[in-house]
Amino acid sequence: MAVDLIIPGVGESITEVQIAEWLKKEGDEVKKDESVAVIDSEKTTLELPSPENGRLKILRQAGETVPVGEVVGRIEADGEAAKAEGGRKGEKAPPKATQQPVSDLGTVKRPEKVAAKDERRKEPAVIEAEKDVESGRAAAGTPVAGEIETKNLAPLERANAPRPAAASATDANPIPASASGGERVVPMTMLRRTAAKRLVEAKQQMAMLTTFNEADMSAVQHLRKEVQEKFEKRHGVKLGFMSLFVKAVAGALKEFSQLNAEIRGNDIVYHERYDIGVAIASDRGLVVPVLRSADKMDFAEIEKSIGDFAKRARDGKLKPQELEDGTFTITNGGVFGSLLSTPIINPPQTGILGMHSIQERPVAVNGQVVIRPMMYIALTYDHRLVDGREAVLFLRQVKDAVESPARILMEI
Repeated sequence: MAVDLIIPGVGESITEVQIAEWLKKEGDEVKKDESVAVIDSEKTTLELPSPENGRLKILRQAGETVPVGEVVGRIEADGEAAKAEGGRKGEKAPPKATQQPVSDLGTVKRPEKVAAKDERRKEPAVIEAEKDVESGRAAAGTPVAGEIETKNLAPLERANAPRPAAASATDANPIPASASGGERVVPMTMLRRTAAKRLVEAKQQMAMLTTFNEADMSAVQHLRKEVQEKFEKRHGVKLGFMSLFVKAVAGALKEFSQLNAEIRGNDIVYHERYDIGVAIASDRGLVVPVLRSADKMDFAEIEKSIGDFAKRARDGKLKPQELEDGTFTITNGGVFGSLLSTPIINPPQTGILGMHSIQERPVAVNGQVVIRPMMYIALTYDHRLVDGREAVLFLRQVKDAVESPARILMEI
């Protein structure tokens, strides 16, 4: 008995998804709960598991956009798949065409001679590629569905090129060749399309402004060095910088509620929860999972949650509800070496904090020039709701908390 492979619901507001890629090929054996496809939605990337053991039959191809609840494939039991294959083998071949091909000069050619001549013209790679196409298999090295790599088309075009006197069907719309000899066209995923749309809307609809400060990371580095071994042994996770910033931000949001709010029409909605989103980069795009009630989490809980988010983001296993309803966002470009940036707000939030790389720089301390590990921090805020005074004071409070971690523990 065949079992349908159905696109599941992935969130209240999501009505369609895109098949990013099939992880298995047509006819492959799959096991129950084994991932067979990757699907992209507006908010996240997910893997589609097989509901049963059997062989995969693909009904919708990679790159297609399909509604939630659509049947995109079937899992056929081994016996049923073999029966279907046997039935196909027992079918009679269709009758041969009686019309003989005509040459350019109007004379009739004998079919067997035409076939022999055509076979001699073809290169071995072309013959094998045609066999793969006829059998429904993708040739090795074929780009993923939805991608076109012009340099890979060149051998086939040369092998099947018509005589100079004959016109090619593709001559009307030739693929332009770049100076480097090839191009690669890849459709945007739904996740990236949605992110692009939201970021452009944010730039157009918000009065975004960024203010900067810098934090001396000496105390944080000393704290981590002092407690890291015991912390990791007790909690099974390392103490990172992100948990300190999350706690510092949660404390500052309690003092400056404008940065934990949003604009709805002509109203201001002040959130009394502190759900902080943490931007995570993955091969499939940027995602922002949310730490619920971050103000009530301890350092170990924050570090474990962020590590879990990062792993599941790479594996495409984040749930859509984990990406919704954040009230503020933190992004860390420093892990990639960014020294300074102006992050873009994640609508409908009114603020986002940007962390950056730590560099040793000369600074003045008590009238003396000393070398300290310094980090630039940036706050982008919606000036329609947040005034410059509140933005600067918010960022200053985050800086003070990071420079004196005891303030976080004492909540001052």
